[in-house]
Amino acid sequence: MDNIVQWINDNQDMLIGFSIKFVIAIAILIIGKMVANTVTGVMTKNMRKREVDGAVISFVGAILKTVIFIAAIMMALSHVGVETTSFIAILGAAGLAIGLALQGSLSNIASGVLLIMFRPIRAGEYVDAGGVSGTVEQINIFQTIMKTPDRKVVFVPNSEIIGGPIVNYNREELRRIDLVIGVSYSANLQQTKKALMDVITSDERVLKDPEPVVTVTNLGDSSVDFNVRPWTKNEDYWPTRWDLLERIKDRLDEEGIGIPFPQMDVHLKKED
Repeated sequence: MDNIVQWINDNQDMLIGFSIKFVIAIAILIIGKMVANTVTGVMTKNMRKREVDGAVISFVGAILKTVIFIAAIMMALSHVGVETTSFIAILGAAGLAIGLALQGSLSNIASGVLLIMFRPIRAGEYVDAGGVSGTVEQINIFQTIMKTPDRKVVFVPNSEIIGGPIVNYNREELRRIDLVIGVSYSANLQQTKKALMDVITSDERVLKDPEPVVTVTNLGDSSVDFNVRPWTKNEDYWPTRWDLLERIKDRLDEEGIGIPFPQMDVHLKKED
């Protein structure tokens, strides 16, 4: 015990200096955390004022806060005398080993950054990506959360979204409805074309510009196929499509125009 007291008395200046550095290092960490929260808060507020996508705000905010706090940790370690160059080298070697073990996770992080930078999808948009069709809820660091029309929540790895085709159904204001209507060969083509055009033009949700199109597209084995292509607003796509199919069937029945369907003739041969 006496030796410990003697050592403390002999090294008072060093201990006081180290204690001051340690307190300052703690202060640096506290200030760093405050700065990270403040900067992230200001950035989030400004991005919300500019109506930036919520997925982008949460993703960028998490990355920025992490970077600032890591910088504060490095400053605090440097202030107490830790050789940060060697520390960074050790972190680099450890990061390489971890990176090799977590290639898939790092790929998802990089893919998340690309999704945020180029924004092929946004929160609230209905897309077909990563083999899933649904509405984008959130874009996180590792995965994108999507909700299907039947209310299933699907977590899709970001790398699968970036690595494949992305179909975005909401990016354009207008959308074309593509219907193929087959009629009997005995039907009058001009009468059929007029009936189809009357049905689609009588719907107020169908736009006059671009102009709707009704054309013969194929002479099939048992039917003459018409392409019916009206344009509508994106939000009216599905209700308009369903209503047009129902009304087209009713109108063709009224006009006496037959719609062929697969049939099979069975011949029975009676042997004596």
